[in-house]
Amino acid sequence: MGDIFEEIVRIRSEGGSAALATVIKANGSTPRGEGSKMLIRADGAILGSIGGGSLEAKVCREAMDVMREARPKVLHFNLTGEEVAEAGMLCGGNMDIFVEPIVAQPTVYLFGAGHVSFSISKIAKMVGFKVAVVDNRTEFANTNRFPEADEILVEGLSGIFSKLNINRLSYIVIMTRGHQFDEQILEWAVKTEADYIGMIGSRKKKEAVFSHLQSKGVSKKLLERVHAPIGIDINAETPEEIAVSIMAEIIKVRGERGHRAKTREL
Repeated sequence: MGDIFEEIVRIRSEGGSAALATVIKANGSTPRGEGSKMLIRADGAILGSIGGGSLEAKVCREAMDVMREARPKVLHFNLTGEEVAEAGMLCGGNMDIFVEPIVAQPTVYLFGAGHVSFSISKIAKMVGFKVAVVDNRTEFANTNRFPEADEILVEGLSGIFSKLNINRLSYIVIMTRGHQFDEQILEWAVKTEADYIGMIGSRKKKEAVFSHLQSKGVSKKLLERVHAPIGIDINAETPEEIAVSIMAEIIKVRGERGHRAKTREL
C-alpha cells in the first residue's frame, strides 16, 4: 500500500491527476475486503487492486470521469447477478467503492502585489490554496511582504505567461498597479484552462476592457468566464474586506467544482 501513497505524492508534486478507488463496504463473498485500494492514473494504468475483472474495468471507466470533473463518486456493485457470472467472477455479495480525485493543490495567482493581494495571500493559505505572486516591483513582491507565498515572480509580462503552469486548478486574480496591465493579462487568461478569472475594477472599466478585447477578436464566450467586478458583493471598502469578498467568490467556485460524492447504481 505504501507504493500507492508514494505515487500519489509524486503525482501531486508534478501537478498531475489520478483517482483513488477504496472499498468502503463489502458484504458477502466479495473479491476484496474493506480498505482495499487501487490507484488509477490519467493514462489508465493502475496500481493496487480492488478485485480484478469486470469490476475493476468499470471502476477505471468511472475514474476517468472523476478525474475530468474533479468530483468524487460512490459506486455500488451487486456481485450476485448474471453479468458477474458471465464475466467469470466466482463471488457474490455487494461492494461500495469510493472513487476520489487525486489532484494537485489549487493555486491562486495574484497579478499585482498591492494591498488587496497582501490580504488575499494570507486568506488563501488559510483555506488550502497555494499562492503565486506576480509583479515587476521588488519592493512589493518579496518574501518579507509575502512570507506565505509559494512562489514570487518579479518580472514584467514579457515571457512570464509561458513560465506559469495554468490548469483547471488555477485561480487568477488580476489587479496590477494602476490597472495598467490588467487588460493584457485578461486577454491571456481567458484562453487558459483556469477555473477562475477575476479582474478588479468598476463596471465601466469592465465594459471598456471587454469592448476593446472583442474588437481584437476575443470572443464574448471567453469573456463570459470572467468575474468582473471581482468578488462577492458584501459592501466591502477596505483592502482587507475586498480580499474577503474575492476569496469568498473563489471558495464558492472551488466548491461548485467538486467535493460532493455522487452515488450511482452499477
